[in-house]
Amino acid sequence: MTHPANRIMTIGAQKRLEVLQSLDTLGAGFTLASHDMDIRGAGNLLGDEQSGHIKEVGVELYQQMLEEAVAAARDGGAEDAQDEGALSPQINVGATVLIPETYVEDLNLRMALYRRIADLDSKSEIEGFAAELIDRFGPIPTEVDQLLSVIEIKIACMAAGISKIDAGPKGITVSFHRDRFANPGGLVEFISKQKVTAKLRPDHKLVYLARIDSVERRLKVVKQLALGISKVAQKAKQAA
Repeated sequence: MTHPANRIMTIGAQKRLEVLQSLDTLGAGFTLASHDMDIRGAGNLLGDEQSGHIKEVGVELYQQMLEEAVAAARDGGAEDAQDEGALSPQINVGATVLIPETYVEDLNLRMALYRRIADLDSKSEIEGFAAELIDRFGPIPTEVDQLLSVIEIKIACMAAGISKIDAGPKGITVSFHRDRFANPGGLVEFISKQKVTAKLRPDHKLVYLARIDSVERRLKVVKQLALGISKVAQKAKQAA
């Protein structure tokens, strides 16, 4: 990158360069997306007042674009940044998920915490990390609590072969990786036992109809659903 000699670099630009220089590991896209929002501000993620590129493309697509840009830069453009076989679940529940500056003021420390969050791969690790946050910084704010809930949901989705979950006030839509599921018969049985209306659509998406107005309730229901589907998938793997 180049910079005119007669211009002074802004503080925001300096922070972005510091973040970019430090990103060279798995999960860097998540870290970069989070810190870009930290530095620039993303507006109201749950409302209409959004800013910058997020306003144009939406939060999830913006994060995906950042992930792909980091992957392309790391690989030197030699390979397609989006591997068709890779599974990186997207969770859309309308929740604000970040580490607020008011909770952890230092940017570099927040960046280090985001990296650690990206590496969490079990419920016990998430609980241990949460306990550490409380010990170091005090009670966990809602945004961080929701972030850790989303990470737990993503872990369950990885085990279940779920590529995307969209949840709103009227229900949930679950998309499976490559439109396949490891245990179709078990999934049909699982759906039949749900207390609410749940069905598989012709496009292989699972639709779960329920009134879920609050974000807190939505996260809880999505987590239960993802964990339930992951158990069904694991039964097929154990039988194989």
